[in-house]
Amino acid sequence: MKIIFENKRPKESIVNDIGSCQTSTIFTMGESFLFQGDNFIGMSEILKLYKGFVDLVYIDPPFNTNRIFSVGEHRTSTISRKKNDKSAYSDVMDTDSFLKMMYERFILIKELLSEQGSLYVHIDTKMGHYFKVMLDEIFGKECFKNDLTRIKSNPKNFDRRAYGNQKDMILFYSKNPKKNIWNEIKETLEENEIESKFPKIDFDGRRYTTIPLHAPGESKGITGRSWRGMMPPEGRHWRTSPEEFEKMDAAGIIEWSSTGNPRIKKYADEHKGKKIQDVWSFKDPQYPLYPTQKNQDMIELIIKQSSNEGGYVMDCFAGSGSTLMAAIATGRKFIGMDMSSVSIEIIKKRLEGYDYVFEG
Repeated sequence: MKIIFENKRPKESIVNDIGSCQTSTIFTMGESFLFQGDNFIGMSEILKLYKGFVDLVYIDPPFNTNRIFSVGEHRTSTISRKKNDKSAYSDVMDTDSFLKMMYERFILIKELLSEQGSLYVHIDTKMGHYFKVMLDEIFGKECFKNDLTRIKSNPKNFDRRAYGNQKDMILFYSKNPKKNIWNEIKETLEENEIESKFPKIDFDGRRYTTIPLHAPGESKGITGRSWRGMMPPEGRHWRTSPEEFEKMDAAGIIEWSSTGNPRIKKYADEHKGKKIQDVWSFKDPQYPLYPTQKNQDMIELIIKQSSNEGGYVMDCFAGSGSTLMAAIATGRKFIGMDMSSVSIEIIKKRLEGYDYVFEG
């Protein structure tokens, strides 16, 4: 399936434009970079020298809202505006022009991603389905990983003939679905979850639960042998060898019921956390530095999950610079791009507290 829009160019034509692009304004900060100008030109500049070295791209591009976003002297104006507010960026394009713009940038992003790289695209549900078809075409539908739902605000009560809107979406793709960096970041259990999942209390006050000594699947090896005259139930095997069971029993890790049924103790303080699911609740700053500024904790989670320390994280719609700040906080290098002078000045100001020297 392919997406169709006016003036769509073939991939080869788009990639061939790389060599002809003129230089944008580049600020170097050690091994990190900040580009001021059109991000097609910025990515083209990088691709002239490097290809396939960015491990993670997170972008929060324009949502094709047909609005001009502005910033005031004392706070950012998103819904409310004042006459003397300064324009931050324009999001006024017809749908075909917007899709063409994003299509061409997605192609360059794929060129920049490493074989273990991932792309997270933050978008609303009005444009998200177009992006899904577009990214399936560019990356391949087998590279689609998740459609994340992000709860962005409190319940709304707009006077319109439709449901309120509390969410937007993040599309998660990998360059290679079998090689993408995945650090399996876990979510800490809440206190009520600990009490529910670990209802027993040991003699030393530690909370625990118990699980069977056996697991699904038959085995003809050591995990299928007899232990203390017992065999695993039909269709199951021991979780470990009988020799390990002896060590565990001696250490008090096996609990015996009054009827002689053994079970393994699992302690709450050894639990590694629960898997993060695909519905998130991260609300954005109430008084953002820049229009549509996103929650930095959310971006840090993405960076920790899909990149490694020392690697490159790119945001070519940098806005307030939250992705760049999150990259610094998690020990990554960054590449930021934005054509808005307001954006660049805000990013520079946010970087003042760090040991970065702007060159260029």
